[in-house]
Amino acid sequence: MSHPAIVKDNVAVITGGASGIGFAAAAAFARTGMKLCIADVDQPRLAEAATKLSSVAGSGNVMTSAVDVSKVESVMELERAVCARFGGTDILMNNAGIQPGSTLFTGPDNWQRIIGVNMWGIINGSRIFAPGMIARGKPGLIINTGSKQGITTPPGDPAYNVSKAGVKAFTEALQHELRNTRDCRVTAHLLIPGFVFTGLTAKGRTEKPAGAWTPEQTVDFMLRRLEVGDFYILCPDNDVPRSLDEKRMLWAAGDIIENRPPLSRWHPDYADAFKKLVEGK
Repeated sequence: MSHPAIVKDNVAVITGGASGIGFAAAAAFARTGMKLCIADVDQPRLAEAATKLSSVAGSGNVMTSAVDVSKVESVMELERAVCARFGGTDILMNNAGIQPGSTLFTGPDNWQRIIGVNMWGIINGSRIFAPGMIARGKPGLIINTGSKQGITTPPGDPAYNVSKAGVKAFTEALQHELRNTRDCRVTAHLLIPGFVFTGLTAKGRTEKPAGAWTPEQTVDFMLRRLEVGDFYILCPDNDVPRSLDEKRMLWAAGDIIENRPPLSRWHPDYADAFKKLVEGK
C-alpha cells in the first residue's frame, strides 16, 4: 500500500526532474497515474524526459518548466504555472542540486551558486508551495533531497557540505512547523541518498560502480520508507550498510560531546579509535 498522496490524478512537482533521482521519482509517480511537472535548468534533457514520461502518463499529464530554483521569482512562476495547469500540488520533491566541487578560499561565485541551488532552492520551493498544499486539505508530501555529507561533513567539498547541512536543519524545522499547523495533512521528509550513480556523481565514468545504487533503487527505497512514515530516509548502497552510516554519524556527534577536534574521524590521533568503533571493538 503506497502513501495516500501517491495516487492516480494527484500532482507531483519534481525539481531536478530531468535526470538522476528526480527523473526516477517522476517515472515512479507516472506509473501510479499521477500528473507530473518536472522542472530543471537543462531544457534539452527536460524535453527528452517529458517524452519518456508521456509514454507512461500521457502527454496531457506531463508538463515541464525551465526553472532556476535559486531565484524566488522563478520558483513562484513555477508554482503559478502548476496551479494553472493542474489546479495545485500534492507532492513537491525539492531535488535540484549541483556539486561542482569547492575549496574554502576561492572566490565567492562558486559558493554562492552551490548554496543558492542546493539550499535556497529547497527553502524557496518549500516556502512557496507549502501554503497552497496545506490549503488543499489533502495528504501531501514535501521531500527534500539532502546528503550524508550534510551530517558527517567530510573534508574536501565545504560548500556542498554547508548547503546540505542547511537542508537538514531547514527540513527538520519545516516538519516541526507542519505538524503544529492546524488541519495540515502535509508532511516533510529528508531524503538522504547513499552512493547513487547519476550525472552528479559519475565524474566521467560511463558504467555504474559496483558500490553504487541506481536512481531507481534509491527511489524504490524512498517510497517504502514514505509508506511507513520515516522522516529521515537514510539510504544504504552496495558498499555502506545502515550500521556503518550510524557509526559515522554517532562519531560526528561525539566530536561535540567529547570535545574532540572537528572532523576527528580524519585526524591522525583518532584514526585507531574510529577504526575500533567500526570494527565493534
